[in-house]
Amino acid sequence: MGLLEWFNKGMNVEEYLETMKVNKDEMLSIYNRFHLSDQQLEELSLLKDQSLKVIVLTEDWCGDAMLNNPVLLKIAENTGMEVRFLLRDQNLELMDQYLTNGTSRAIPIFIFIDGEGVEKAVWGPRASEIQTMVDELRSKLPDKNAEDFADKQKEMITQLTTAYKQDSDLWSVVAGSIIGAFKK
Repeated sequence: MGLLEWFNKGMNVEEYLETMKVNKDEMLSIYNRFHLSDQQLEELSLLKDQSLKVIVLTEDWCGDAMLNNPVLLKIAENTGMEVRFLLRDQNLELMDQYLTNGTSRAIPIFIFIDGEGVEKAVWGPRASEIQTMVDELRSKLPDKNAEDFADKQKEMITQLTTAYKQDSDLWSVVAGSIIGAFKK
């Protein structure tokens, strides 16, 4: 199946929101509070006439999707991009073509295509600055065999999720990273 067919198979924003059971309120909260900077809007103006579409491989339980998807939606609104969502676990044939580091089904993955279905850019699952933050937090965890590993890991995820929901600087970092995918 070609990328345009995958796109056509996907859910639009409203359909995706209707299916969400986890992180919907949090995602919408970020969406409602996030605004692209003037510089980001200027950079995005170059994409307005390209009739781009974007396939979003995601799942509603994913904290990274909670952070990244609303930022993408703002970018899409400002460029006229059509967005379609595909659930990762129901679309492994496509997901497995976009593995992180060749092994991981990490999400979200954004596949930008033109009107003919030709891939123009791919982004995900995290901005490099966010990945650095995650790696630093993970480095402070005890060994996986340690008694308190599960508790410490849960604390780390809570800390990360809180930052994702509240730190507007992170939202801007994500926007810059997504926009940067078109400069490669």
